[in-house]
Amino acid sequence: MKPAVDVIYRDLDASNALNSIIHKKFAKLSRYSDQITHSRVVLDIPHKHKGKHFRASIEMSVKGTPVTITHDDSSIHLAVRDAFSSAERKLKNLAGKRVASRHKGNPENVGSSSDKGLDLDDEFDQESIEH
Repeated sequence: MKPAVDVIYRDLDASNALNSIIHKKFAKLSRYSDQITHSRVVLDIPHKHKGKHFRASIEMSVKGTPVTITHDDSSIHLAVRDAFSSAERKLKNLAGKRVASRHKGNPENVGSSSDKGLDLDDEFDQESIEH
């Protein structure tokens, strides 16, 4: 089940076109991780900038871990595009780390018996000589 994405506009008029783009891009993000439990996209105009700049922030909860990506640009569409590109890279990175940790062996448990100071061949040879 794909979680719904909440789109919040602050100091901006809501746009059906942007909502459609955001939902499509989020559906693409869902392909990289089935562990996304919550998502929210906040679109706003930061007050500290001179001129008109837009901010797109993506907030997700991936298996209980919060992930936040923010991108500013002079176009709201570019800010959304770049924020989702960063989110995609972040999810791929998290997925890669999860796979790597799953396949990573414990060095204490890995090794042959000769690594632990036992040489089974020598014991066998000594037993055969004694008998």
